Amino acid sequence: LGLETLPLRVERHCDNAQKVAEFLDAHEKVSHVIYAGLPNDKYHELAQKYMDKGRTCGVISFELTGGRDAAVRFMDGLKLANIATHVAASVTMVLHPASHTHRQMNDEQLAAAGVPAELVRMSCGLESAEDLIADIAQALDKV
Repeated sequence: LGLETLPLRVERHCDNAQKVAEFLDAHEKVSHVIYAGLPNDKYHELAQKYMDKGRTCGVISFELTGGRDAAVRFMDGLKLANIATHVAASVTMVLHPASHTHRQMNDEQLAAAGVPAELVRMSCGLESAEDLIADIAQALDKV
């Protein structure tokens, strides 16, 4: 995977994220999805205007119904995705800020900082979108 394949990798990240975001947006256990590729996102029109072919990126943020506990159960249920703090790797990375990078904060402090306790951030990798969605679906079943 060198420079000559980089455009294909970026395309795959974005395409996977679009499919995952659409799945999450339609799921009853997800209260909010932040992804400019979705028509209901506040940055959708700008993404369509400025991004190549309207593709945005491979990173999605979403909030689960049920608060911090639901997000922790979701994270614990993932099998394919890796729990990590960085993004844009060739494998899918997922982070729950309230129990990882911001774990020293309670829910009130998180809210004041603009980080909902139920927020999950996912950087979609190069796996098949179907495999990613299957992993997310089975983890949501445990919420």
